[in-house]
Amino acid sequence: MGESVDRSRRNFLRGRYVGRSQRVLPPGVTAASIEACTGCGRCVDACPTHIIRLVEGRPALDFSVAECSFCGQCEGLCPEPVFTGRLKHFAHVAMIGESCLAKNRTDCQACRDVCPTEAIRFRARAGGPFLPELREEACTGCGACLSVCPVAAIGIREVATEDAHV
Repeated sequence: MGESVDRSRRNFLRGRYVGRSQRVLPPGVTAASIEACTGCGRCVDACPTHIIRLVEGRPALDFSVAECSFCGQCEGLCPEPVFTGRLKHFAHVAMIGESCLAKNRTDCQACRDVCPTEAIRFRARAGGPFLPELREEACTGCGACLSVCPVAAIGIREVATEDAHV
């Protein structure tokens, strides 16, 4: 039938947790609006960072290649009502796992260097390299940090959304 090992749990413990659904939709696309996608591939051709792939005939982002620049070119060329509006952030944020080199006493700040919003910062600690800290409110979920991490210690996790009380 299949393997009984929960790979998502294993990856979480290794610091590579991606969340329940590994499919990341382009910005402005929802689970409901993706149903209108015909799989024409115009978004794939339009993406300047080449992170959009067709998976089972629908667009998905591959952050192992590069990041999303929120340029809107995929939205501009889509002939169907797939995009619900131009977003400048995703419904997920980066997550730095325990396999991070800095957490294991090896100096590395590659993720900080590429973060366009400075959401990843490093704080000093006695007797070792600086430790990474993620400011979730500044993280857009663009994926820039994922592609540069030399040990794949960065993943993404969904942001918990709470209903606002009026």
